[in-house]
Amino acid sequence: MEEDDGRYWLIFSELEGQEALGESGGSVVSVSEAALSELQVLLDDGDRDGVELWDRLVARNLPSSSIVRWIAAGMDSPVSRASLLASRVYLSALLSASAPIYTLFNPLAFLSLLRSLRRSLKIQPGGSESFPAAESSRETNHRKNASRKRGGGGASTSHRFGGRDTVDQDMSIEELLLQVLEFLELVLDKVRLDTVPDGVKSLVETMAGILKNPSAPHHRLSDSCFRILYGLVSRPQHGDQSQAAIEVMRVLVPMVFLPLKSPTRSAVLGFLTHQLAGMARENGEIRKTLLYLPRYLAMKAPDKSEPRASAVDAIVEILRIMESEDQVAFVEYVNKMAQGKAQLRFLAVDLILSLLTTLPNPLGVDSPDNYCADGTCTWWGIRCLQALFQRCSDVSAVIRARALTNLAHAIGSLSENINNHPLLQSFITSRYEKFNNLLKKRCLDEKAAVRKATLLLVTKYTLMTGQPIDEIILKTIGRACSDPLISIRKAAASALSEAYRKFKDSRVIKEWLHAVPPLIMDNETSIQEECENLFLELVLNWISAVGNAKIICDPPNLESVYSQDVLALLRGTCDFEVAPYVKKICASLGKKRKLKNSIATSLQNIITISESIWTKNSMRIEKWTAPPGAWFILSEISPFVSEAINWKFLHHHWELLDQACSMDMNGSVDKLEPTSVMWAGDRVSLLQTISNVSRELPSKPAAELGHNLLNRIQNFNMHFTEVDAHVKALTTLCKRKATNNHEGDALVLKWVGQVLFKALETLEYYIGEVSRDKDDGNLRTPLGNKKKGTTASPSLSQAVVAVFTIGSMVLVCPSADLKGAIPKLHAIIIPPDTDQKRKELTGLTVAMKEIAPSLYIQSWVTMGKICLVDDKLAKRYIPLFVQELERTESAALRNNIMISMTDFCVRYTALVDCYIPNITNSLRDPCEIVRRQTFILLSRLVQRDYVKWKGVLFRRFLLTLVDESEKIRHLADHLFGSIIKVKAPLLAYNSFIEAIFVLNDCRSHSGHCESHGNSPTSSQLFSIRGSDEKSRAQRMRIYVSLLKQMAPEQLLATSAKLCAEILAAVPDGLLNIDDAAGQSVLQDALRILACKEMRLQHTRGGEPAEAEEEAAADGGAGAAQAAKGRAVTQASKKNLIQHAVPIFIELKRLLESKNSPLTGSLMECLCVLLKDYKSEIEDILVADRQLQKELVYDMHKYDAARAKSRLAGADGAAGERVASAVADAAARATVRSVLKEAKRDAPTPPLSAMSLPKVRSAAAGGGATGADRPRELLESLRKRQSFDSDDDNN
Repeated sequence: MEEDDGRYWLIFSELEGQEALGESGGSVVSVSEAALSELQVLLDDGDRDGVELWDRLVARNLPSSSIVRWIAAGMDSPVSRASLLASRVYLSALLSASAPIYTLFNPLAFLSLLRSLRRSLKIQPGGSESFPAAESSRETNHRKNASRKRGGGGASTSHRFGGRDTVDQDMSIEELLLQVLEFLELVLDKVRLDTVPDGVKSLVETMAGILKNPSAPHHRLSDSCFRILYGLVSRPQHGDQSQAAIEVMRVLVPMVFLPLKSPTRSAVLGFLTHQLAGMARENGEIRKTLLYLPRYLAMKAPDKSEPRASAVDAIVEILRIMESEDQVAFVEYVNKMAQGKAQLRFLAVDLILSLLTTLPNPLGVDSPDNYCADGTCTWWGIRCLQALFQRCSDVSAVIRARALTNLAHAIGSLSENINNHPLLQSFITSRYEKFNNLLKKRCLDEKAAVRKATLLLVTKYTLMTGQPIDEIILKTIGRACSDPLISIRKAAASALSEAYRKFKDSRVIKEWLHAVPPLIMDNETSIQEECENLFLELVLNWISAVGNAKIICDPPNLESVYSQDVLALLRGTCDFEVAPYVKKICASLGKKRKLKNSIATSLQNIITISESIWTKNSMRIEKWTAPPGAWFILSEISPFVSEAINWKFLHHHWELLDQACSMDMNGSVDKLEPTSVMWAGDRVSLLQTISNVSRELPSKPAAELGHNLLNRIQNFNMHFTEVDAHVKALTTLCKRKATNNHEGDALVLKWVGQVLFKALETLEYYIGEVSRDKDDGNLRTPLGNKKKGTTASPSLSQAVVAVFTIGSMVLVCPSADLKGAIPKLHAIIIPPDTDQKRKELTGLTVAMKEIAPSLYIQSWVTMGKICLVDDKLAKRYIPLFVQELERTESAALRNNIMISMTDFCVRYTALVDCYIPNITNSLRDPCEIVRRQTFILLSRLVQRDYVKWKGVLFRRFLLTLVDESEKIRHLADHLFGSIIKVKAPLLAYNSFIEAIFVLNDCRSHSGHCESHGNSPTSSQLFSIRGSDEKSRAQRMRIYVSLLKQMAPEQLLATSAKLCAEILAAVPDGLLNIDDAAGQSVLQDALRILACKEMRLQHTRGGEPAEAEEEAAADGGAGAAQAAKGRAVTQASKKNLIQHAVPIFIELKRLLESKNSPLTGSLMECLCVLLKDYKSEIEDILVADRQLQKELVYDMHKYDAARAKSRLAGADGAAGERVASAVADAAARATVRSVLKEAKRDAPTPPLSAMSLPKVRSAAAGGGATGADRPRELLESLRKRQSFDSDDDNN
């Protein structure tokens, strides 16, 4: 009892002191923690339940409100622990049985309680967080000892609500806060918050603050907060339940936008979908509130991608708990959102995909009745697909890309249910033309993300539709396989392969073969692997399955056994453009042991069945050819599946082909029938196959084969491709059948010497025949002047083949003795008037270039092969090759010499490096084949680092971007867009300014005169000089291609260099614009600065988060790219203000002084550059007010002209009148704005202060005479436009 008296004395002494201060007008006394702890003990006494406290208050004439004021002062304490202790005391007082609730509970005290809760969430002044994980044991023991000394902490009573000690000095703030929240939950059962103004709102916001606090634990605290919120909504005594529900949802919505894995978000979403949803089923008003929650979330969804994804997920989760009619109503709302602002359209596109893939039965196929009672269609999914289809043509590229992607995913997801297929096919086929037109347009979209999304849609579209893919779309996808972006190349290959699987017709097969196999040369390893896997699946495995299938008895023709598609596939693999890639793919698959024996078996079956059907139909065997491509593929896979190839099969077809070849012995090498050409190709592939499996050959057949090959080589009557194949096959056969390498080399050297002797005899015979004919004065008609129907003589054709054979043997046997061959070849390729000594060596006195061009060309080719194995000879002859390349008129010879020069570049890099400018001249060769061959060969050398991008090489390659040949332009786009961009990312930036001067052939700039080289002819050849529209368009296309390779910071630096090195060079006198080339350079620079590729992508006035979405479309580095873009944009603005604008002002003054026609181009460029800064033009052009006014006027004038043209084109004559009125109104408004700007700078002086009063008085009839007035002044005044200045004064 004495202990309680002490507690009461401590409490009442502070209360009485507070009352005394209140009566004297003083401030509220501070509340001690000791007094609060003692009061808590009294309130927690379970036996008396606080009754004695209130009785003693009455006995001391202290009102109950005094203790409320005292506790409220404690709750307002800045110390979190003291504030929470006071809050707990206040709630305990309200929970005591005999407490005067209506006196204790008042708005001020309740708001102090809420402030105490919010204060506990703040960081402590010392820097520690509000909720320490644990207190140190030393501090805990210190508090316990202090409690014992005070004498009040030893007694412990049972806590009514948690069984805790009443003495809680060692409790953390987290525990105190949790206890306060538990008491608050109980208090809400006894009080009414409708009497407290904004009480519900304040309490809800406080609970939300606790939930959002990152330092607060998320288990018991969050559960207590949710129970309090649930109690607010569920109990009517706190006011309107629907309003309470609205307040709760309003404060919880921001937490719904947290990341998907956030525990706070999960807890909030669970509260909305379970507790509030359960309450909504019993309360109609709360149900209406919950129904509008998804719409509210949609309107409040942020622009950024992650919060928007969280919003979409939350909306779908809430929709799951709703009735089907409520879901359909929200779907209709989403469809309307898809027609709204950009932010809402973007969100609607994401929502539609989630609705289609999450909600049940979107197409109504599982419902017995597809219509509601009011007759509306329940196929809400179709309407969603229609909305997505419309957004695929949105003006915003980000929305277009997302809509295309989501439409593809939606079709793929819905197609998993086979019952949806009829409706999906109906949806696509009903708008088949629109779909095709959409895909055609989007495949060529300027945004990479849109192109990639379109390819994904094509893949899904192909799976669902049963109609063949459009030809234009097919070719567009094929071109996308060479897109600069890796992701688009992958998507294009996937889309084209899906079309291949679905429609195995000749169109798709041909496009696939020309688009996918070339990816084996891609720089990206993953694309190479994907290319190999696709070729194995779609080509080799298909051939294996078809070739090993069972055959019907006595088929009438080959098409009845194998479909046209299989035959088209085989024929396409041996196409001259596809064959090199097929070879590389087969070699790579073989090295990885992915080739199976069944593929070789199938190809042998196809060839055997083809021959069998031919012979059964009693046709001549010499007219038979195997299905094109069968022998070719077999030869490429034979090194890796040699055990699956039957020697009897090879021997039989060799004899068959050899027999057919003997029938063509008397024919010309250059004039073969189509069947003979096909036989020759098959013989080449057969020989390659035999050489690849030569280890498996028996000894006797191998010897017979070798003797046969040698005889055929010595006859010199085969086609060049056959000669190479025979030489390689015989070499391989000798080496593989020899017991050791030395023996094999000796065998090869022996037969090479024998064939070489025979070849020189054939060549000498022809040279002697030509010399005799000249001596007799009876030369044969030159090959180039032969009449139609004539053929070359047998000796000439044999001589040509003999020379070619020498070159082939040199490559396989470099040690062969060529002492007799080199002088004869030298005599053929060197004109007689330049080398008199050759008459004594060879007796040749005529120019073979005129008599036998084919022999002349082939001699250069063979000499090139000899130089490859003899470095001393190469040093002597390489200059001759360069000389002949420049002067010969034969396109075939130029092409062959170009091939030889590239081989020299690999073998003798240092020797050829000085001739690179001569070699690159072939890029402007009049023959397209030579240009294309030069481009391909030089590109390969550059990729392999045999040639560096330095000097004239890069500048001359630029001309290929505007070549007359579409194939060369396509190759150049791929080279600059994919290869150079990766291999030399700074090349376009470093060479850009120099390229402008070179393309214009401008030598009037003192700093760029050396860029053109020493040869005026070459500079003119590799320039596009001229001011005509075609030349400007070609130069601009080159500039744009280079700009597309640059990063944003490089574009900014290029803009600065253009201003400093070209624009500023004109006022400085470094660039002479009186010269036509100098004018073209300046005009090109202005056009480049104004083009859209040069302008950095701003977000000023753009779509929401567009820059972020476009950057994120290419990978995980999107955020960094977006931040980098914003930094570059700020730097661009700074560069424009500090550097570009002063240069433009100075240049404008100079051009105006010279009355230059380039003034208009300069003004147009400035209008474009300043278009994004209309509101800041006054600050930017502070140095030239006149230019500022002119620019404002010009920009409004151009806008008015565009409005006039649009309206005139839409409404004809009536539209023209309306457009004229609009334009005139815009012009008047512009003039008024300009005048207002002028007035803002300096007020208009009164008429009496005008500087020319005589002009006005003379116009009125007095003053000076007409002779005193300058005539030009009067004329200018007559021409001056009058403005309605009264409007300006309004």
